[in-house]
Formats: sequence, structure tokens, C-alpha cells
Amino acid sequence: MTAEETPYAVRLATTPEDMTAAHRLRYQVFIEELGGSGPLVDHAARLERDAFDPYFDHLILVDRRIDPASCTHVIGAYRVLPLDRRAAAGRFYSETEYDLGPLLASGRRLLELGRSCVHTDHRGGTSMFHLWNGLAEYVLERGIEVLFGVASFHGTDIATLAEPLSYLHHHHLAPPQMRVRALPPHRQDMNLIPADRLDRKAAMAATPALIKAYLRLGGFVGDGAWIDHDFNTTDVCLVMDTGQMSARHRDFYVRKKAPA
Repeated sequence: MTAEETPYAVRLATTPEDMTAAHRLRYQVFIEELGGSGPLVDHAARLERDAFDPYFDHLILVDRRIDPASCTHVIGAYRVLPLDRRAAAGRFYSETEYDLGPLLASGRRLLELGRSCVHTDHRGGTSMFHLWNGLAEYVLERGIEVLFGVASFHGTDIATLAEPLSYLHHHHLAPPQMRVRALPPHRQDMNLIPADRLDRKAAMAATPALIKAYLRLGGFVGDGAWIDHDFNTTDVCLVMDTGQMSARHRDFYVRKKAPA
């Protein structure tokens, strides 16, 4: 590899080593960093897994300088589930937390996104750009029309999250035909502070980078947040119509689709 070449490569996980490395990265981020847990978490082997994993495609960012046999070569991961696999999985993962009725009734090509994570040593650089490139290719190849999935704020103290949650509710609520709704008993209303009392700068500063990235692409949030005590997070459901992206980001996807 020359100095000009990137050490990163994005592809779908295809080997047992790929999956072990992805599950280990998820353990580092969701269990060790965020304090989460779950019924299939293997603390001895340091693996974060769940019952939905076999049905998803796992988009991984690998560092080609690391031997895959070490199971540490995956430095970023995203898992994606197209609508045509929902029946085999039983439901979308998000249906644990949200009523997806409006999306399921739309007749459009849906893709659920989840478990997005990047190794702490590779954040703040080009890693998420590479993952988004890979996701763009996946979306274009399959003609996906709507992307959705839960994204998380760290912690479950709603008082500390009132500003960003309220800002999302007032300024980025999905239109009725795409407005999924958080389910009880862990539903949390996001209309906590009146719109005229919000501090936009403070709200955006408290919003995770992944959520802001979806908003920049033209994404929306569903009605209500969902308190995930297992993962020590407060979740929002992001929904994005690929046909309604801003012109700048839509051009990026079109360029990815055009032949070289």
C-alpha cells in the first residue's frame, strides 16, 4: 500500500472473523463505553450480539493494515435490513420501540439502519465518510427509497436532554405520512420546552454527530423518544426519504451511482 492509498476499505461482512470483529467493536462502544447490556451479550468474549444479527447485512469499515485473524480489523460498522427480509426476521428491530405503521403502509422500498459505531481511535477523521460512501452504494444498488432506524442520546436523564429533544420535535418532526410513533411503556414525549424558549446552539451542541448528519441530509425524527434502559440511552427514530434529500447530498449519491 502506498502512502497515498487509504488504509480503509468498506464492504459487507463475509467471514466469521468479520462478524466476530464487528461484535467486538460493538461491545467496546455499546457495552464498555455506554454501559449497555442485553440477553446475548458475551462479556467473557467481549461480544455484543442480538437475535436480529443473522438477518441483517453488516457493512463494515476495515483497517487493511490489521490481520483479520486478530478479529480487530473492523473499526467501523453499520447493520442494515431491507424490507424483503423483515418477514424472515419477524419484524424490524425498530418495531421494539416504534410503531412503524406509516412506513409499512407506504408501499415504498425501506431499509432499516442500526448499530452504527466507530472505534474510538478512528473518530473525527474520514471513517464515517467511508461508511456513508458504502451505505450510499448499498442504497443505490437496491433502489432504496426510505431509510430509517433508531439513533441514541447517551443516558436516560430526560431533564438533561430536554433541550435537544424539544428542538428535534419542533424543527425536525417527520411529516404525517412518515411519522412513526414511540411505543409505551418507555415512550417519552419530546415536546418538553416551548419552541420560543429553545437555545438552538445549545440544542445542537448536545445532539450526537450521527443524528446531526441525518438532519443535514434532510432527515426527520418520529413522534416521541424511547427510553432504552438496557443500553442506557434515549432513542429517537430517524426517517429519511432518499428522494427528498437536499440537492447537494442527492448529487453526491448520483455521482456514486454514475459509472467511472
